[in-house]
Amino acid sequence: MSPGEGEGGGGAAVTFRKRSKRRSNAAVKLDQPQIIHDDYYYQSSSSSSSSKGGRNVARLMSYWELPEYMKDNEFILNYYRADWPVLEALFSVFRWHNETLNVWTHLIGFVLFLGLTMANLWEVPQLADLLGFLTGNLSFIISRKFMFIIQNQLLIKLGSTLSAATNVSHNFSAETTNFVHDLKQMKSQEMNNIASPGDQLSVALWPFYVFLAGSMFCLLSSSICHLFSCHSHPLNVLLLRIDYAGITTMIITSFFPPIYYIFQCDPRWQFIYLGGITLMGICTIITLFSPKLSSAKFRTFRAMLFASLGLFGIVPAIHASIVNWGNPKRDITLVYEIAMALFYLTGTGFYITRIPERWKPGCFDLAGHSHQIFHVLVVMGALAHYGAILVMLDWRSTLGCDINTIITL
Repeated sequence: MSPGEGEGGGGAAVTFRKRSKRRSNAAVKLDQPQIIHDDYYYQSSSSSSSSKGGRNVARLMSYWELPEYMKDNEFILNYYRADWPVLEALFSVFRWHNETLNVWTHLIGFVLFLGLTMANLWEVPQLADLLGFLTGNLSFIISRKFMFIIQNQLLIKLGSTLSAATNVSHNFSAETTNFVHDLKQMKSQEMNNIASPGDQLSVALWPFYVFLAGSMFCLLSSSICHLFSCHSHPLNVLLLRIDYAGITTMIITSFFPPIYYIFQCDPRWQFIYLGGITLMGICTIITLFSPKLSSAKFRTFRAMLFASLGLFGIVPAIHASIVNWGNPKRDITLVYEIAMALFYLTGTGFYITRIPERWKPGCFDLAGHSHQIFHVLVVMGALAHYGAILVMLDWRSTLGCDINTIITL
């Protein structure tokens, strides 16, 4: 074979290899998913957007680019953070991504409950009674009516005692003396349990602060989880466990004020109900500490576990309604508690169904998706429960344990 032929054959081979390489590159590009547009990226002031130490820095990505452990909601398509350094994740609280509103909804809720806690500790009634304007006048009218009923019962007892005394013909002076002594003793005992209009009975506030602390822990742990879970897989798993523990803690501590104040005169039921919900909560936390149950596959299971924990409250609620059937503040307390239940159950429904992003994937990536709605409803439910506890505290500050006995005399 001549040298010319050899050159021609070699040139054709090179040309063929180049064309093959171009075809293979084109095929690779077609196989890759559509990557997010340039406006989905932003540059950190302290580092470049390419890479640093093997990590992507300050780059938002699509659902298909995420590591498997972060794939939780396939209906949210873009604006994800993954493998971000801790400082970048921290400062992303002031940037737009699909977790921004998840962070801020519960962060604002935490600040709100922190303010309510400080207001109660510092005895600032205008701020502490955040929901009091809805019930203040009604509660005052009902309380005055209730005190009128009590006074009538005392007058009836006094009249019956006087009638019996007048029927006694002998030793009149001795009987009169005994009657006056008994009346003073009865009045002293009963007034210990009925506060005069200007006085307040001493009420234990620790159950109230237990609820506030549990709510703040839940809201803060949720915000931290949504903010920093993009850092790494180990931190993601740890923060999810703390988040689940926070939700469970909030549910448990929500039971303490109503059960303690309603069954204050019967410690046996306090122990049964509070001990039961605490034990259930501990079992829930232990169960959810399994890494497998943190995956998206068990989303419905987790929601049902939390819902069943909350629905345990139906039993003491029915019991409390029966025990306090004659309590004029029972109805307004039930309104608050029913509102709380509706907020929580509706939020759970959004959490499970992933509505509205399920209807139009990609349209609710930044705002309006189900988890954000769930967060808002959780805060509203906690505020409704706070309002119910204020009514209970007002009730217990004016009526002591023997009030039911006084009414039935």
